[in-house]
This record gives sequence, structure tokens and C-alpha cells, in this order.
Amino acid sequence: MYFSSPQLDTRPYFATLHDNLIRLLEDLAGDEWQTPTVASKWRVKDVVAHLLDGDIRTLSVQRDLHFGEKPPESNDFGTVVQWLNELNASWVHAAKRMSPEVLIMLHKTTGPVVTEYYESLDPMAEAIFSVQWAGEEKSLNWMHLSREYSEKWHHQQQIADATGRRGVLTPELYRPLIMTFMLGIPHTLRDTSLKSGDTIILQTTGAVEEAWILQYQDSSWQFSSTAGRIRTEVRLPSNAAWKLFSKSLRPAHLNDNLVITGEKNIGEKIINMISVMA
Repeated sequence: MYFSSPQLDTRPYFATLHDNLIRLLEDLAGDEWQTPTVASKWRVKDVVAHLLDGDIRTLSVQRDLHFGEKPPESNDFGTVVQWLNELNASWVHAAKRMSPEVLIMLHKTTGPVVTEYYESLDPMAEAIFSVQWAGEEKSLNWMHLSREYSEKWHHQQQIADATGRRGVLTPELYRPLIMTFMLGIPHTLRDTSLKSGDTIILQTTGAVEEAWILQYQDSSWQFSSTAGRIRTEVRLPSNAAWKLFSKSLRPAHLNDNLVITGEKNIGEKIINMISVMA
């Protein structure tokens, strides 16, 4: 059960996302760079360094096909996650030698080049990496780029959230993020009995008030403007949804801010969905 056709094109949003990042970083006061974030042990400066690592790896590995670090032979999810965590940690540790000014300077260089590279990709061509959290062994570029967008968005918002700023929690940039996270629903519900017309609704409140309708039709999933047979509806604050699906927050911490109607077991599977490699 997967998406039979492209559901979104995130390429037009990368430039805006980058511009917002630079404005955010240039606005940070000196002590804010050491503010703890929801990203486990990482402080703001560590997250900024991790975002830079993502840009450099994108250009080196994806564009230039230079694999400086050999990936594990096993494609097991846990093995890949452990390898990525070690890779991320080694870069963040080395980047402690970089000043905030140097990090900003490097982001100004890599960001536009990465955006240009992403815009050059054919959405329907096979991607260099599969989106494993969506259960895919092979992915098309539209799916891969959606994953890349969600990585950039949620780490950037971790910085904003830690320093008391709204960041990229805007309807324009939030919509493609939530749609990307929902690409994990087919894999999450792979063991759930479904019929054509079955519908899942995710509604966010607060800063971004909107509902996303996902419908199962002819053995595949599609985003829809109308609802069929509603199996479950999940409603939660927009500032919590991105943390939930990026594993920065777990359902137990949502308390009364989370509402599930319809089939609770399906709703509970959805709120435990993790749409990142973690």
C-alpha cells in the first residue's frame, strides 16, 4: 500500500526555507546558540551544524556521487539508523570548532547550491536513496525530496522553537511538511484491513489550522479534498504535530491536547508514526 503517483512537489519551497534559515541565524544572540533543543543532547549550534552537514553530504554524495563514508552492507532499518547517528555525531563534534559566524557563512554558500540541485532533479526519476521510514525499498525523487524538505524544516524549527521564535510554522511551509510526514501512513497501516474509500483525517490547530484528508482507493493512497468513509480523525496542535512525527515528542506528553475520534486503534498507530530516520 503506497502512493501511486506524486502527491506533492517540495522543490518550490527550498529557497524560501533557506532564506528563513539565514534570517533566523543572523537574528540569534550570542548566548542563544547554546540553548538546549528538543533534539536530544543537541544545542542550537549543534543543530545548525547538522543542517550544514546535510547540505555538504547532499552535494558530495547525491550530486557528485562521492561516498566518503561507506554505508552498512545491511539495509536493516535499525542498522542504518545507528550508522546515521554515528555519522551525525562525528560531524557535530568536529563542528564545535566552528564559530557561529563561520556556520552562517557556510550556510549562505551551500544553501542556494543545494536548492539549485534539488530543482534540477526529475521528480519521477528513481532517487539515489529510498525513503525507509515510509517502507520503500526504492523511491522516486518526488518522495526523496519531500523527505529532504521535512529534514530541513524540522531541524530549522527546532532552532526557532528553542529560542522562542515562530520560525517556519507558517501555512505555506507547514503544509508540505505535514503532507510529507503523512507519506508514512501507508507503511504504518500496512497490517490494517482497508477498503476503497476508507479515509484518514489529520487536523492541526493553533498556529496552522487545517485538515489533511488521506483516502485509500484502488489499493493505493491519495490526498483528497473530500472524505469518504472516515476510519479515524486525529486532532492536535500544529506546534506538537511536527515534534510528534519527528520523534521530538511522544504521544504520552500531549495530554488533553490530543483528540482521536473514530477507530482509536488506527488513531493510536498514526500518533506513534515516526517519519524520520530515528
